[in-house]
Amino acid sequence: MSSAEKRSQPILDSGRDILLWRRKKMSVMVFFIATATWVLMEVYQFNFITILCWVGMAVVTSLFLWGNICRLLGKEPPRMSGLEITDQSTTEMTIIYRESMEEAVRWMFRVRAESEWYVFAGVVAGLWILSIVGSCMDLLTLVYLGIMVGMTIPVMYMKYEDKIKRYGERVKVQCRKLVEVVDEKVFKNVKNKLFKQKENEKKVE
Repeated sequence: MSSAEKRSQPILDSGRDILLWRRKKMSVMVFFIATATWVLMEVYQFNFITILCWVGMAVVTSLFLWGNICRLLGKEPPRMSGLEITDQSTTEMTIIYRESMEEAVRWMFRVRAESEWYVFAGVVAGLWILSIVGSCMDLLTLVYLGIMVGMTIPVMYMKYEDKIKRYGERVKVQCRKLVEVVDEKVFKNVKNKLFKQKENEKKVE
């Protein structure tokens, strides 16, 4: 494992823990923020800048009151050093973004080089379905649904992993049988017809 992968591993582990509800407080916070943002912008039609300013005002007011109450009580004001974005954190996020883009490009080339055509057909069908879903809703709703799916599907998969794997194997076997039948009845028949046509043309000549 490279040094870049070692640096990005803690962040990836934290994201995985949030998605799998191992850090319940963080997971609930992400769930609440995503839901509140979607409700405010989609249901009540608030502008993103307006929501951002409201959140900023709430944070600044809370910190101002907190600091002044601490001074009145003779306590030390809260330290904000933990909220700083360090160079290391910025570098790690950049590395994660770059590695994600590289993995996406490698994945596309793996699909292109795949010998079994139904893998290619499945990818194209999935992207086509995603494009249809995207045309029925805006980006915010699509992102919100993605977050909700990301926070529910992995947990359900881990809970019923054995049953899902058994069902997946059955589906895979059935798909292979279907591919073999299509290849036998369609493609080979077409090849035989083309071969016979060529032979007849040669005889006529």
